[in-house]
Amino acid sequence: MSELRVASRYAKSLIELAAEKGVLEQVHDDMKLFTSVVSQNRGFQMLLHNPIVKSDKKLAVINGVFKGKVNELTLSFFNIVARKSRESILEFVATEFEKQYNVMKGIQRASVTSAAPLSPALRQQLGEKLANETGKTIQLEEMIDPSLIGGFVLKVGDKQIDSSVKYSLRKLRNNFKDNSYINKL
Repeated sequence: MSELRVASRYAKSLIELAAEKGVLEQVHDDMKLFTSVVSQNRGFQMLLHNPIVKSDKKLAVINGVFKGKVNELTLSFFNIVARKSRESILEFVATEFEKQYNVMKGIQRASVTSAAPLSPALRQQLGEKLANETGKTIQLEEMIDPSLIGGFVLKVGDKQIDSSVKYSLRKLRNNFKDNSYINKL
């Protein structure tokens, strides 16, 4: 069974148990903390994936890092996963947990990349428009890319809208290339 499928099942079990116990928000924060620790600490990430290091050593490190900082349910979950020698999937479980949490809460992630920072009014207007279109709460991530020259690139789920000047210029250049080639025939 693939790691992603196993991680999805573990995440589903954790999210259901956390909701049942009334600690869903705390466990959600714990999983975000775990993702943050893994992304900022390559040594910790490598430890989780290292097959040579025994599970009890990995469990000791996990407990050392997270004990007292996360909910007891989250720590118990980490212990169960480690006892099954599956600590290498914890990173994927945290990602899957976030996805399932967003689905449960009706949250849609969207990212907008623009040449310059969006004004607060434009950011709010964009968030409201997306919320009306999707019927979900929008979690907007903003990135800056000066190479776009102007306009923006919006990604919502598996859809992308590219209305940047860079894209328009590339499209125009390709049209000129295609036309000059056709005219030579």
